[in-house]
Amino acid sequence: MSIKIHPLLNKKSQIKAIKYEKEKRIVGFIESIISLILIIIFYFYLSEPLTEILPNNQILKFISFIVIFLIYFIPSDLFFNFISSYKIEQKYDFLNQNLTNWLLDYLKGFLIQIILTPILLGLLFLLFNYTPEYWWFYGAIAMIFVSVILGTIFPIIILPIFNEYTPIEDSEITSRLSKILENENISINGFFKENMSKQTKKENAFLAGMGKTKRVVLSDNIIENMNIDELETIIAHEVGHYKHNHMFKNILIGSVFQLFLFYIINILLKNYFPEFLTSLNANLILLPIFILIFSFVSSIFLSPITNFISRYFENQADNYSLTHSQKTESFITAMAGLANRNLSNAYPPWLIKIFNYSHPPIGERLENAEKFINNKTKKTPHN
Repeated sequence: MSIKIHPLLNKKSQIKAIKYEKEKRIVGFIESIISLILIIIFYFYLSEPLTEILPNNQILKFISFIVIFLIYFIPSDLFFNFISSYKIEQKYDFLNQNLTNWLLDYLKGFLIQIILTPILLGLLFLLFNYTPEYWWFYGAIAMIFVSVILGTIFPIIILPIFNEYTPIEDSEITSRLSKILENENISINGFFKENMSKQTKKENAFLAGMGKTKRVVLSDNIIENMNIDELETIIAHEVGHYKHNHMFKNILIGSVFQLFLFYIINILLKNYFPEFLTSLNANLILLPIFILIFSFVSSIFLSPITNFISRYFENQADNYSLTHSQKTESFITAMAGLANRNLSNAYPPWLIKIFNYSHPPIGERLENAEKFINNKTKKTPHN
């Protein structure tokens, strides 16, 4: 590597991380192109014929159309998921599950999609029908409630479908982490260990849920690979998110972006497809175009903004951890260790960072921590 890297980062791991990221990115790009082609094909050759042969009952027609639309993408989605999250993960020695278990997880994810997608789109189509002039406004408002509901049920209904979450019995871990939460008057529903090693060697830790479902989750991998001081800085980072109200800010910001997206879609569809909002059939036929516009505007124009905001929030959480954990060196070794073991590219090109990184690259986080140490040293009076 031609760039200077942090001394705690393994140079060979970083070279490997760049290759790993590149392979993932190429597969993702090709998948996007194929998905674009499939959406266009569906619109021109399948949308209208489907509405003509499906049941006349509006509810049955709607559900049937959505389910067929989702099934239509299975071959492409399964193929690219297999390449990205099975073959590449296997190639870089992350994968811990066989093909059967991997396919079972994929099936679980698809079944969740089959359940949630008709519900969410059903809400949108109800707004098309009952408030056609202002569906875009009420749709954005509805997303606030949807986000809160999903955020609340996520750790107790969705996550356990894929992994087991058992109470952490290590008293040293729970007592040390409890102090961080108690200092900020944050109450949780317990500390849980996720059997992430069932699928991968990668590591994770997070605060999940809202209200009474709020909990600290540590993967078994991270518990095994980090010492207690490093875990403390990781959880302090997550506490920083709650202290800065990032979850609620993200919901509000997301709703504003949804409002913008829906408004743009409303204008474009009304101008170029006058049949929009005239009937259920017309709206179903135009669903692929709706998704196409949504995806294009979101990925090209909004993702750099949302990623920038997310990186800013992550920096705030890092600074909170550095300030309140008082374990700067442990924060640095934790970040460097994660980069080395998870193959995180610590110094990605700026364009890749803008479009793909919701978190600051590890190199920036390490540099920020070093600056924190230097500033703290300068402010400390010397005898």
